[in-house]
Amino acid sequence: MSTAKPPVIKEMFPYLRVRNAEAALAYYQNVFGAVLTMRLDEPGTGRIGHAELTLGPSVLMVSDEYPERGITGPQSIGGTSVAIHLHVDDADAVLARAVEAGGTLLRPATDQFYGERSGSVRDPFGHEWLIGHEIENVSAEEMQRRYDAAMEEG
Repeated sequence: MSTAKPPVIKEMFPYLRVRNAEAALAYYQNVFGAVLTMRLDEPGTGRIGHAELTLGPSVLMVSDEYPERGITGPQSIGGTSVAIHLHVDDADAVLARAVEAGGTLLRPATDQFYGERSGSVRDPFGHEWLIGHEIENVSAEEMQRRYDAAMEEG
């Protein structure tokens, strides 16, 4: 184990690679109210090499696929193992908006043991979004108790 001092992390940016970045940017702006703050277009190809959107206090980076460089999105690799969790003011409304704009509902919003009303949607580009809002403040100990009970129920 290293004894060196760990780095100081200043920020973390999810970076989504998609098959159609132009459409993805429009989807994220429409569904989540994201604001496009930067975009770099590759000359002569129409591909978006890099774009940045703000979603509340966060930055989401997006690019087109570049398979020749090993940069591929969920549609090209057959799915994703990563989900992005957004806390919003009304999970039901955001999920409905996401589906209306072309997303696939994976799990409808329901009240969860961890104090959140949440559900999930897959966007048209293969990325999974967990959408939730707080319904109660649950301590870590109570959350563990509830988790244990939920796992026993199957």
